[in-house]
Amino acid sequence: MPIKSQGCAHTEEGGGVSTSKKTSLQSNSDREDSPPLSDDLPRILRKRLLPRGYPLPSKFAGGIRLVNTFELCFGKLDGYNEEHTSIKLLALSVCRSIVSLASFKGRIRQFTCTGTIIEHTPPSMRILTSASLIRSSEEDGSKILDKLKIKVRLPSGKLVIGTLWKYDSYYNIAVVNIKASPELREACIHNQVPANVKLSQSKLVAIGRAFESGELMATGGTLLHGTTKFDCQQLMASTCKITKAGIGGLIVGSDGKFMGMSFYYKDGAPFLPFSILQKCLKHFNKFGRVVQLSLGLRIGSLQAEKLHVREQVHDSFPNAHGIYVQMILESKLAMLLPRLISLSCSMHKSSMS
Repeated sequence: MPIKSQGCAHTEEGGGVSTSKKTSLQSNSDREDSPPLSDDLPRILRKRLLPRGYPLPSKFAGGIRLVNTFELCFGKLDGYNEEHTSIKLLALSVCRSIVSLASFKGRIRQFTCTGTIIEHTPPSMRILTSASLIRSSEEDGSKILDKLKIKVRLPSGKLVIGTLWKYDSYYNIAVVNIKASPELREACIHNQVPANVKLSQSKLVAIGRAFESGELMATGGTLLHGTTKFDCQQLMASTCKITKAGIGGLIVGSDGKFMGMSFYYKDGAPFLPFSILQKCLKHFNKFGRVVQLSLGLRIGSLQAEKLHVREQVHDSFPNAHGIYVQMILESKLAMLLPRLISLSCSMHKSSMS
């Protein structure tokens, strides 16, 4: 599973409350997440925090401020350098495909994230996003909440109601349906980057949209080779610094081609590559769920491997992409090895023809 819970149950993984000195509060008294200290503080906090799903502090002594909230935007691109200009242009090229979503249990908000319009089949449109939208923020976040109300903020600021279509807990992805709108445009996610050796110095752009403000956000970074710190070996890593508002957003290459869907981590945005997302979407349409085969194989993303490994693959299979076999369990070796050799020979013959 890429990142099971990205909710607000823990300080590092969501909106938490920290204490600081009173002087710090005075300097931030005009911030929405730093209410002025007064006799009405508990009432003000309940009014501002609880509807957003944030926890109340255990005590009100001293200054307080919210940290790591879903309202925190990323990518302050106010400079006039060439890199900032390119990032802005890339974000603008897909802005009509980028929406923000929030899930509610009654009047209490559970989660917010970014989504991308991936399909337009009148009279509806489909949004690819993170399954954290429908997960419980309690314990390990593995529980899927039912009877949630999903609101979607369009680029114009308009709010519409969405309905959950499909989700997969392992890859932490979800697809939400909304009524088709003329202001939205289907993203060309099938315009992907081949995962070959040329990606070694890839420049990336992470794109998201904040829910309350509707602000379009973007920031640059580079592709990091090697596996991430998370359990899911298919996750790729980048140096794109996003906030939680960017969860479920687009990761695109410097040429505008779709690379994957982002998650949140403090050191940079891990993302699920296009090859995995494409498989999941095909399975949703064909089987109604993502089918996981257990053949005694440990597989990994070719894009995430070290350069010397990818160079070896590239020499024999220049156009290879997707996943590859890292290890075969000894108990399955006798059964699978003849088939893998046959498949390898067929691929080698095909690449030479």
